[in-house]
Amino acid sequence: MNDPQPPSNEVEKQPKLLLVDDEPGLRNAVQAYLEDEGFDVTTAVDGEEGWQKAQQLFPDLVISDVMMPRCDGYELLKRMRADERLGGTPVIFLTAKGMTVDRTQGYEAGVDDYIPKPFDPDELVARVRNVVRRQDRLLAEAARFADADVGQMAKQITEIRSMLSHQDANSGKEVQLHNFTPRESSVLQLVAEGLMNKEIARQLETSIRNVEKYVSRLFIKTGTSSRTELVRYALENNLVT
Repeated sequence: MNDPQPPSNEVEKQPKLLLVDDEPGLRNAVQAYLEDEGFDVTTAVDGEEGWQKAQQLFPDLVISDVMMPRCDGYELLKRMRADERLGGTPVIFLTAKGMTVDRTQGYEAGVDDYIPKPFDPDELVARVRNVVRRQDRLLAEAARFADADVGQMAKQITEIRSMLSHQDANSGKEVQLHNFTPRESSVLQLVAEGLMNKEIARQLETSIRNVEKYVSRLFIKTGTSSRTELVRYALENNLVT
């Protein structure tokens, strides 16, 4: 007879969501639905309360209405993107507005997804899971390089710089515009200098986890998937010195 297996001590982590909406009925309904799907949901009645709770909770994802009193969704997003601790947190906008110009404004402000009301609850859950999983993959990718061989990375960067120099790749090339926050730009410059996440965290006086979030956001904004690709892209487009 096989010995009984001991119970597992591992508890699957519930993604922490912050739901910000000034409509009580919708807020309560969405909270109940997401909690039934296994998410840990905290709510806020407007952007001002959402900002306060975001600083306390450090959620994995923020779902926010756009049109709200005191502090709307765009202002909430602006504050988060400017905050070192929350700058890499994914944000999904829920809004009654469905105009293309409104969606464009949201994406340019740094929102990760945009769902116009009314929406299907199953679609909301699917999009929430997709954003959370994408963030997890990017953080894992960034973390994978945290302990990478510094010498090898520096060698690759030197080779890229040399190649671009010989090809005159930057000669007369127009600078690409990207919606980088000041902290993202700082992280990009340090990555291009060959620093690993631990060194970047120490130099910027922040945590390795925050550096991983910034690197993951740089991957998204530049369409790259590794530090080498990111450095190559930055050098080709004159984003670093």
